[in-house]
Amino acid sequence: MANTTNGDSLSIGDVIELLRDDFPDVSVSKLRFLEAQGLISPARTGSGYRQFGSAEIKRLRYILGLQRDHFLPLKVIKSKLTLWDRGEDPGGDTDIGIDPEGEPVAATDLLRRSGLTQAQANDLISHGVLPASEGADQVYPGWALPAAIEARQLLDMGYEARHLRQVRLAADRGVELLRQLINPLLGSPQAEVRQRAREGLESGTEAVAALHRILLGAQIRSMLGE
Repeated sequence: MANTTNGDSLSIGDVIELLRDDFPDVSVSKLRFLEAQGLISPARTGSGYRQFGSAEIKRLRYILGLQRDHFLPLKVIKSKLTLWDRGEDPGGDTDIGIDPEGEPVAATDLLRRSGLTQAQANDLISHGVLPASEGADQVYPGWALPAAIEARQLLDMGYEARHLRQVRLAADRGVELLRQLINPLLGSPQAEVRQRAREGLESGTEAVAALHRILLGAQIRSMLGE
């Protein structure tokens, strides 16, 4: 088995051999993709071949571990790597359950911070991707801002609001799945039962989101022929 000591570098094939036991789906195309996304930066020989030192392999193990164990998207992994590069602790909560809603955001702030135009925001609202603003002050609930930011990224890729409605419908189906089991318990007169129901809802949300990410990833890998 390949090994690295005292700063020795490995070729991309050697790295795959080194990591395969822990990460069976690692491949040349996967490492090239991570490099193209800016997550890893292997050195190059004079002939242009990739060379991975011990620090880069450690970084790669961290990335692959986050994908395998926490099903984190590349955007989140990149933010953790920023802390890694600063020498800060990149740990912290990796749960993907029920996110806190955050502070309400004014309509003007939502547009400014997300980069959406008013027309785009209106289109997203009409398709159920964003909620309608409330009150005379035109305020959105806190979750609307991160949703708007992600929606803007997809719009920039060429999708339209009507396409993003499919994401909303998938979320609705996930909620309905959880509702069938949990909803009767949430209406219990006993506080302890209601608390257990909320805990079950949170863990169920994590499981549904994780399963969705796994299945989506499997379909994408199949589409790419990996």
